[in-house]
Amino acid sequence: MKRVARKIHLTLALVISVFLVLMSLTGALLIYAKDIQLAVNPELWQRATSEAPLDLDTLYQKVQEQSGQKIEFISIEEDSRWAWQARLADDSYASLEPSTAEVLHSYAYYDTLYGFTMGLHRWLLWRDGEGKMPLRNWVSTMALGFMLVLLVGFYLWVKPKQRLKRLKINRRAKARVINRQVHHVLGVYTCLPLLLIAFSGIAFNWKAPTQAVVNAVLPGQVESRPRVDDITPMTQTHFQEAFEKGLAVFPEAALFRIYFPKSAEKPLALRLKQPGESHAYSWVWVNPYSAQVINSFDGAAANLPTQVWNFKYKFHIGDFAGPIVQVLWLLLSLLPVFFVVSGLVMWRGRK
Repeated sequence: MKRVARKIHLTLALVISVFLVLMSLTGALLIYAKDIQLAVNPELWQRATSEAPLDLDTLYQKVQEQSGQKIEFISIEEDSRWAWQARLADDSYASLEPSTAEVLHSYAYYDTLYGFTMGLHRWLLWRDGEGKMPLRNWVSTMALGFMLVLLVGFYLWVKPKQRLKRLKINRRAKARVINRQVHHVLGVYTCLPLLLIAFSGIAFNWKAPTQAVVNAVLPGQVESRPRVDDITPMTQTHFQEAFEKGLAVFPEAALFRIYFPKSAEKPLALRLKQPGESHAYSWVWVNPYSAQVINSFDGAAANLPTQVWNFKYKFHIGDFAGPIVQVLWLLLSLLPVFFVVSGLVMWRGRK
């Protein structure tokens, strides 16, 4: 059985090796890609002033006058020094100075360092004529293959006796022996976090099966956001008033994104981060004509499976416990490259 497991471990690792290296390097780069963008071109991504933003009606109107496009949503970074990012109706983006509505930079999302790396990491940059990403399933399949490699590798360590003795590195041994020992030791110690990182990445694409796993492991069910019905259109929108009424629902929450109505029947939606949340999963929907709050969803008050499910994004990128964890996640994301290289050295040595 051990010989069969070793062949499965080797064969599967060889099949996914190229993909593994690509995902490892792009994942590591994504951790700091936005910071790199800011460092290289601060004038495009950083605010020049700390003055208060314009009211939402004025901001919306001025951006529309400059771009000739309606705003679909505006993203606000946690760091107040960053410019606001607006997605426009033609799928282009604009980096905004919110206090003046000046467009600092107009860009296509996937032409930036972060967007290009994200597209390569999640769907290998290929989009068909309908804008779909058919290789997303391939990426998820390769990530699942990596999880199987980790599990089989862990089995190869745990099956024989004297497991703890084999978690040592003899520095006086030959180079090929040290390579094998480091491969085994790092594989055992990092198996669980790497499994969870890969699983959380798959969850962005295969939501139903991964959510079913969370529901099976934890008591309860992952909660869905409430559906919001269409509203009756009127003649005049009042975005600022609706915005203020929406923020008042969760006064301690941090604003993450503002979704403007795509059609006259849709509400203004605010995505917020409550103090008890890992990421912004709370929502408020407001009628943009009457400024009446239609519905809300408090992500911080959700049950345990929902909290765990919502944690997947911050966990996957290592952005949940400060810069030390980010550095640790950087090292973890680069480990598959080491496993591929050291595994090939071991395989070549046997040949």
